[in-house]
Amino acid sequence: MAIDLTVIWAFIIAFGIFGYVVMDGFDLGIGILFPGFAVGEERDQAMNSIAPVWDGNETWLVLGGGGLLAAFPLAYAIILPATYPLVIAMLLGLVFRGVAFEFRWRDPGHRAFWDLAFSGGSLVAALSQGMILGAILQGIEVDGRAYAGSWWDWLTPYTLLTGLGVVAGYALLGATWLVWKTEGSAQNHAYRLSIRAGIATLVLMAAVSLYTPLLEGQYWERWFTMPNVLFAAQVPLLTAIVAFLLFRSLVKRHEVVPFFLALALFLLGTAGLGISIWPYVVPGAVTIWEAAAPERSQVFMLIGVLITMPLIIGYTGWAYWVFRGKVGSEGYH
Repeated sequence: MAIDLTVIWAFIIAFGIFGYVVMDGFDLGIGILFPGFAVGEERDQAMNSIAPVWDGNETWLVLGGGGLLAAFPLAYAIILPATYPLVIAMLLGLVFRGVAFEFRWRDPGHRAFWDLAFSGGSLVAALSQGMILGAILQGIEVDGRAYAGSWWDWLTPYTLLTGLGVVAGYALLGATWLVWKTEGSAQNHAYRLSIRAGIATLVLMAAVSLYTPLLEGQYWERWFTMPNVLFAAQVPLLTAIVAFLLFRSLVKRHEVVPFFLALALFLLGTAGLGISIWPYVVPGAVTIWEAAAPERSQVFMLIGVLITMPLIIGYTGWAYWVFRGKVGSEGYH
């Protein structure tokens, strides 16, 4: 049986993007929540909880974006011009966040400014990522093999909704991470924020889920026609079960479980996205096979991925294992 390299690459890109959401989502979420923490020990604990891992987390963004360019160059050439303002805003947000992260420790005289830059950069990056997702889902105008829309096509009520959904989801990941890693008043505060962020995430997930099928006939067909609905209905059902377990674990003050249940919500959201758009990479316009690089290029790049991805997973796992304990205002202990 022949191996479809294009499908393999589609799953590699999806894995890279989900890896980024998992790895960088919670530290962006901490930035989003940062103004809600008390100046001093609470903020120091929150910052120290991600200090050893935050920059390595962004490796997955390079894998996802670079892999899209290499494996699906046509999709990259269409999606990037359609979302240039959002991509620029996201990168600037990540830059501000990174600079602020380092300078808040080295320039304590202006720590309030750097705290604001850290939070603002995190919010802009998260909102931009959600709006990029929304811009892709709502459809991109394509003429031949090029983007044919305007500079502002990405700005719609739907993209604002998906942007807010990602912000709320990242805040949930950040809050549950702090439940796991902090102690004392910071942990108590994180429990309260987790419940609020969880409610906001579920409300926005539901709103996006109801809005999306109205955008494109393909989406409606995937979710609401027989026999597709029998398979697709499992995603909202599982989401409801995971949400119940999440809030139950927070009420019972479990420390580790809430974070992984929050990740399960993102996994189910990714599954729902896959159900909606497969096999398109630019919904309604370009399939993964139409956007794919030549087979020889895919083989060459696959060899590199088979070498580098285990290394990335290995050093990431090792870093999290080394810093597996609780964190205080002075660091891990």
